[in-house]
Amino acid sequence: MSRTVRAAIVQAKWTGDSTSMVEHHERVARDAAEQGAGVLCFQELFNGPYFCQVQDPAWFDFAEAVPDGPTTTRMQEIARETGLVLVVPIYEEDGPGFLYNTAAVIDADGTYLGKYRKTHIPHLPGFWEKFYFRPGNLGYPVFETAVGTVGVYICYDRHFPEGWRALGLAGAEVVFNPSATSRGLSSHLWQLEQTASAVANGYFVAAINRVGIEPLGDNDFYGTSYFSDPRGQFVDGTASDAEEQLFVRDLDLDQITEVRRTWQFYRDRRPDTYGPLFEA
Repeated sequence: MSRTVRAAIVQAKWTGDSTSMVEHHERVARDAAEQGAGVLCFQELFNGPYFCQVQDPAWFDFAEAVPDGPTTTRMQEIARETGLVLVVPIYEEDGPGFLYNTAAVIDADGTYLGKYRKTHIPHLPGFWEKFYFRPGNLGYPVFETAVGTVGVYICYDRHFPEGWRALGLAGAEVVFNPSATSRGLSSHLWQLEQTASAVANGYFVAAINRVGIEPLGDNDFYGTSYFSDPRGQFVDGTASDAEEQLFVRDLDLDQITEVRRTWQFYRDRRPDTYGPLFEA
C-alpha cells in the first residue's frame, strides 16, 4: 500500500505585528487543509520579523514558553480544527535568560509532541543570533506523527551534516528546515546543501525560507522554498523567489525504501573510523 503524504510549506512576508502574522498563518493552515495537506511547516520565527538583523534587547520580550505559551496553544487548536500536523518555529523562553530558537511539533489531533531547539547559532552582520539564542540542548529528536516520522533542523543548522545524519539514524522520513536566508553567497548553497543532505540520508527534506525585505534591515529573503526527494531532486519545482506562497506537494514515502535499497549508504557507513571527528 502506497504511503503518500501531501505536505505543505509556507513562505510569508512580515505583516508588521505578531497578531496579524499569526492570523495570516491560521488562514494558510485552513487553506492547506482544504487542499488535502496532512502536514504544514511555517518559516523560522514565523510570528515575528527576523529581528536578528539588529542587536536590540527589546526583542527579548518577544520570547514565550513552549508549549505553554499563547502561540503554541493557539496552534494546537488550529491543528485540532484542521487535522494538520504542524511544525511551528518560534522564539522560546525557558526561564529568565534561557532563550532558544525553537520549533514545536504538534500532531494532527492537537497533541503537543515536543520541540527542537536550533543547535548551531550564527553570529555575523545581519544574523546576530548569539545575541538572542542559547545553542539547542535537546539533541536531534524525531516525532511520530499522523503523517510519518518527522524531524526538524533550523536554518544555519543545514550547513552541518552531522545533525542531518543523526535525524536519519533516528528514523526521520521528512526533515523540515525552516529558515531566514537572504540573497548573496547562500543562494547557491540553498539549492545545493539541502538536496545533497536528502541524498546522503535517504529521506525527504522540506526547505522553507522567508520572503521580502523587512524594516529591521536590508536582508532580502528570497523564498524559493521547496521539497527535495531522497534522490536530491525537487518535487515539482520550487516556490517563488519574491512572493508569498503556500507550496503543497505529494511526497511518496515509499521512495525512501526504494532509494535506500539502491544507494546503501547506511549499510556502508564506517562509524568505527569516525572517532577523530569528535576529537577535533
